[in-house]
Amino acid sequence: MNENLLQYWEKVKQYWNRYSRTTKITFIATVILLILTAAIISINLSKTEYSLAFTELQPSDASAIKSYLDTAKIPYHLSADGKSIEVPTSEVANVKLGVESQGLNKNGSLGFGAFSNSSSFGITDNEFKVKYLNAIQGELQQLINSNQAIASSKVLISLPEEGPFLQQQQEKATASVVVQTKQGYTLDQAKVDTIYNLVSHSVKNLPLENITISDQYGQSLVSSKVGGTSSTSLVTSQADINNQFRNDLQKNINTMLGTMFGRDKVNVSVFSTMNFDQKKSKEQLVSAPNQVDQKGLEISLQEASESYQNNGADTGGVPGTGTTDVPGYPGAASSGKSNSEKHNKTINYEVNRITNDIISTPYVVKDLSINVGIEPPVKDDPNSLTPETKAAVQSALVNIVRTALADNKVTYTDADLQKKVTVFAHSFARPTDTLASKTTTYLTYAGLALAALAIGLIAGFAIRKRRKAAAQQQLDQEMNIAAGKAELPTIDIENVTNENQIRKQLETLAKKRPEDFVNLLRTWLVDE
Repeated sequence: MNENLLQYWEKVKQYWNRYSRTTKITFIATVILLILTAAIISINLSKTEYSLAFTELQPSDASAIKSYLDTAKIPYHLSADGKSIEVPTSEVANVKLGVESQGLNKNGSLGFGAFSNSSSFGITDNEFKVKYLNAIQGELQQLINSNQAIASSKVLISLPEEGPFLQQQQEKATASVVVQTKQGYTLDQAKVDTIYNLVSHSVKNLPLENITISDQYGQSLVSSKVGGTSSTSLVTSQADINNQFRNDLQKNINTMLGTMFGRDKVNVSVFSTMNFDQKKSKEQLVSAPNQVDQKGLEISLQEASESYQNNGADTGGVPGTGTTDVPGYPGAASSGKSNSEKHNKTINYEVNRITNDIISTPYVVKDLSINVGIEPPVKDDPNSLTPETKAAVQSALVNIVRTALADNKVTYTDADLQKKVTVFAHSFARPTDTLASKTTTYLTYAGLALAALAIGLIAGFAIRKRRKAAAQQQLDQEMNIAAGKAELPTIDIENVTNENQIRKQLETLAKKRPEDFVNLLRTWLVDE
């Protein structure tokens, strides 16, 4: 057995030694590369790829999901903070369905699910109230946490005590909510109002003004329906309005001037400040329907007339006989006939009564300045932009500023408006010039790289040719040495008398050793 192995090993060595050094190195490198490729492929195929299944978990939910995965013998990776769980990519969908089917991910709250596994037998009213309140708070937490921008929340509700008195029954509930937003997310006013509505509509007798919501930084989030806005959202919205106004004005001026001078020959800069004070006023107006005589519409008419007639009378009574009269004082004497009349006319008019609730503009441009740079017709000659052209552009921009500041209720003179507009001539740096210079630089570098590559290739070919020539020269020398050392076969012709034997020896030599046979013939020819 060992002799066979040695024979095989000798044959392999002989076969291996037949190849050159370059061929051996190439073969060994190819085998190593194939082995590494097969190893990498096998490692990647055998490696389990994990994907994120749950994020921002509460400790109770993470513990429940971890127990479920351990029971189901599903491999997982738990993050260092315990809030994220990764499972194999092929098992993500199944794990999510299994967790939801068992109700394990409750965002840290049970909600009304707390009553599903408990019995109400033997429970007191106070215990039921506490469980019911916790269930409502848990359901609200789940509703709030369903928002993509919110990582977690905590809800605390205070319900009024029910009593026999009407005053106790009219008390309102209160609620306090703390939300924790995810990193990179913000709550705008619309989302804040949504949270207020969710809490208010989920609890009986809970008005919006009895709800307090704040974020994890202690900043109060106020509902717009109770007269408040978030300071952050307010500043953001005001900045957005100012930027939008400035960008629109800049775009319009660019369009106007670009049509006259060329879009790449005008540069416009606009700066504006705004006043966001909003005022509400109410006015009640009364006007006559008939504007000619300023009279209203007659809706009712009432006339009354009275007449009186007196025929006179004699002296009344005995003078001085009353208990309170003065004795001897005469009574009333006859005054003769008298007539009187009284007329009364009442007309009711209807007029126009107008009530206006006026809300001022939500923003007013407080100040505005415009700076415009125009490239002159002759690029390097600012004087080629004529003063008449600059004055026309200045006048147009002044009209724009005057219109924008019309609601500012500040009287500006023409000199004041002229100071808010600047028009100047200046040559602009062309992006094409920069691009051309960059292109030239890149072409220079590319040319240098190609030249270096060409020099390297020429040097490589020269070295390879020199090595090849040296190898060929060495091979020729070895062949000459081998030829000199080679011994020609000898045939003893003198001692052989039979021609057939000589022919057979020559045939045998030609078959077995053709090179020696050819050399022998050459030697004979040279001798002759």
